[in-house]
Amino acid sequence: MQKLEREFFARDCLEVAPELVGKLLEVPGEGGPRRLRITEVECYRGEQDTACHARFGRTRRSEVLYMRPGTLYVYLCYGIHSLLNVVTGEEDQPQAVLIRACEGAPGPGRLTKALGITTALNRRDIEDGVLCFLDDGAKPELRALPRVGIGYASAEDQARLWRFSASS
Repeated sequence: MQKLEREFFARDCLEVAPELVGKLLEVPGEGGPRRLRITEVECYRGEQDTACHARFGRTRRSEVLYMRPGTLYVYLCYGIHSLLNVVTGEEDQPQAVLIRACEGAPGPGRLTKALGITTALNRRDIEDGVLCFLDDGAKPELRALPRVGIGYASAEDQARLWRFSASS
């Protein structure tokens, strides 16, 4: 089993995202590490993407998207759910991949709850050991689908096939 290093994330989100499907997300815990297999991800790609939090440029909230690849972006959605993203691409070029679902945790809020991921991990780096992504060789068949939950984005950005899901 191989741990994904920063170099894996230092590519465009449209390259990273489909390759994350099937990987394992591992969080250390007192009773040992907890692992879930990633089954769905979604891309957010720069200031020109009206669905991306960087669409208004650098703000206090979006600054994390401009950080080094492998930086975690964990934010609170609807004041309830912590959502996990990992920054990809080049530093100062804001983009990230949202981890949308894992086996046994269908939904971005459910997977963070199952793994105990909170906004305390926002801006942490994967090299900090707060969580890691592992490759055990699994290669599921993929479907490319439109992103969801982005009604505020332009029709063109809503229609982009930037959500990748393991075929069932």
